[in-house]
Amino acid sequence: MPHVATLISNPKQPAVDDAAVAAARALLPAAGAPAVLDDGIAVDLPFEAGAADLRGLAETVRQALAPAPVDVVIQPAAGRRKRLYLTDMDSTVIDQECIDELADYAGLKAHVAAITERAMKGEIAFEPALRERVALLKNLPVTVVDEVIAQRITLTQGGSALVATLRKNGVHTCLVSGGFTLFTEKIAAALGFDEHRANRLVVNDGKLAGLVEEPILGRNAKLSTLKELAARFGLRPEETLASGDGANDLPMIEAAGLGVAYHAWPVVAAAAHARIDHGDLTALLYLQGYRREEFVEA
Repeated sequence: MPHVATLISNPKQPAVDDAAVAAARALLPAAGAPAVLDDGIAVDLPFEAGAADLRGLAETVRQALAPAPVDVVIQPAAGRRKRLYLTDMDSTVIDQECIDELADYAGLKAHVAAITERAMKGEIAFEPALRERVALLKNLPVTVVDEVIAQRITLTQGGSALVATLRKNGVHTCLVSGGFTLFTEKIAAALGFDEHRANRLVVNDGKLAGLVEEPILGRNAKLSTLKELAARFGLRPEETLASGDGANDLPMIEAAGLGVAYHAWPVVAAAAHARIDHGDLTALLYLQGYRREEFVEA
């Protein structure tokens, strides 16, 4: 089956030059002519995979190009453009972890962030870790959420173009987060997602009650959302795309037709179909064969 290796760098640090392309082609069986998706930033290299270990081959090419900041993803050439996109929010389409920023208002950021890190690494179960962290937020005014969004939350580079381009091409987009609807409703609106799902914080008299509504939306719920939406739109698994960075994203990433570990923790990067360590979120468009001139700027 024909395959394609996509070389991608961050638009702020173009690194896919002639030398990188030549080095990659030398390692790919029967490599064809390169197709430039964005000069200096992204190139497709078609080749015949045969019985090659695709994940191992991608890692071999990546290591050969190091230390150049170039991501390498290998996949079948057919069916690259997906019709459903699910993604995590925290540290994926935004640069921060919302619960850590909320905890800062309670003077507990370091403590909460340490729990968050362990959960994202897969060292502790997500659901009890979330309950523990939410309990520490008790009595915070709910208005703090708006302050956090306005003053501390930044959208990840390339996210607006990613969502706008996918939607223009008929892709259903869903923000599915283990965080909170108080954040996802505004982030989803800012980026133009079709829908969003997350956990609901309990609020009493304008203050956080230190509780999250059950059942908690965690790793299994993210996977269930992928399956539910694929069934709703009559899509095969290979027509789906998912991205995330933490251990609670892994079932969703592994079940998607193309699962992307985006600037992810090592346990996620090691298991995902594809990993993006250097590129911004437009890398998910290049992975599907979109050229720069096809991008929609929201």
